[in-house]
Amino acid sequence: MDMLFDQILIAALMGVIGAVVFSAIGLISGSDETTTLAPLTLLVVLLGVPAAGVFTFFLAGAVSKHMTHAVPTALLGIPGDTMATPLMREANLLRNLGVPHIALRKMISGAVIAALIAMPLAVLFAVLLAPFGDAIKQVAPWVFLAAATIIAYFSAGRWASVLALLPFVLVIVALQTLTGQHGVKLSVSYFLGIAIGPLIAALVAMLAPEERAQMKRSEPRTFSLSPDVKGWGGWFPNPLRVLDRRQIGWTLATATVSSATFVFSPVAMAVILGELVGSRTKHAYHRLTSVISARNGVTEATYIAEALIPLIAFGLPLSPVAAGPAAPLFNAPPRFTVDTASGQVNNLHNLLSAWEFLAYGMLAVLIAILIAYPFSMNFAHRAASFVSRRISHEAVIATFVGLILVIGIWEGGLLGLLVILTIGLLGGFLYRFIGFNIGVQFMGYYTAVLSVPAILALLS
Repeated sequence: MDMLFDQILIAALMGVIGAVVFSAIGLISGSDETTTLAPLTLLVVLLGVPAAGVFTFFLAGAVSKHMTHAVPTALLGIPGDTMATPLMREANLLRNLGVPHIALRKMISGAVIAALIAMPLAVLFAVLLAPFGDAIKQVAPWVFLAAATIIAYFSAGRWASVLALLPFVLVIVALQTLTGQHGVKLSVSYFLGIAIGPLIAALVAMLAPEERAQMKRSEPRTFSLSPDVKGWGGWFPNPLRVLDRRQIGWTLATATVSSATFVFSPVAMAVILGELVGSRTKHAYHRLTSVISARNGVTEATYIAEALIPLIAFGLPLSPVAAGPAAPLFNAPPRFTVDTASGQVNNLHNLLSAWEFLAYGMLAVLIAILIAYPFSMNFAHRAASFVSRRISHEAVIATFVGLILVIGIWEGGLLGLLVILTIGLLGGFLYRFIGFNIGVQFMGYYTAVLSVPAILALLS
């Protein structure tokens, strides 16, 4: 009993830390989920935090970030992160109408409702799929190959991304062979290189005279911050009163659908389901507020489902989110591993039961709601003003670069850093020019370590 109490206490504490940290990070416009959520979760794993604490840290962080990313999106007109991009059209139209505070409330309230419904549904769908887990693990190399191809096709690059998979996988195989000849076996370094690829590409591009000339600005960047309007009393507004009945219904429906799908792009799911809601709503203003609340709910539900369903059912990262931001929950050697030869796993899939995933997941969601929701609703204006005036974007970038350098050196020394730079440059430029996104790159990594050996064995 004492051990269980200690485990719950650690899980709650890590959930609070995750919620606080990522509530703050979500306020910083343009902060990518993979670049921020993945390295910090990896750090928590490598520090030896118990499994329940790792899980609540990640989930509370993800849920919190997808609430507070609404602040810069609605009030500043800048996407809070990658998942906020599909929300920009409605957010800007509502800003032009003079009601950005309404957009903010609708977005955050939609996220709260979606998170509460998606958590149990994701566990339910995972349990239903779990009986097929052993069969999927046995054919894991071919599953990863098929999943990588499908996810690449549905990315922004389409056939260009599918074609780019081959050289990308071959580069990883070549680097593995090179480092293996020097007795260095790397995995985390590949993961980090992919995670910060766009950042590395942007920093290197700045060294090119042509690119640097395009990046130069003649005057400081300015923001137009909307006025602060509060339409409720007390500290914790009721999300069921912020949304009307029809909007609650659409949010629940879209969250349910996105909780059952785990192999498609989260951005694509938000766009498609948002368009469905918009096509069924006639009044222009009601259509805008309904779409923006449903889409932000989909960002929450999709993230929860794409992390939990593969984790609980298979232990294999078979989704864009599982292979990207949630990758440390699956593969973080030496603690969590996915065996490249047999497809056997040793990660949270083995350490927590379905009931524990449900219990600790609901704990993480509730902690995130108790921290991020009232904070976003009550202090959004002041927080957005403080971040835009006082927080240096360069300082945030430097912090994460420093963290990644430390982990890279820890795993592989100079070779680890060279692998991070190589994979980051290649992946970053492929993402920048043909839309070969981070989720596809992570699937390419698993294809290299799982599928390529199986193909070579078959050919031999």
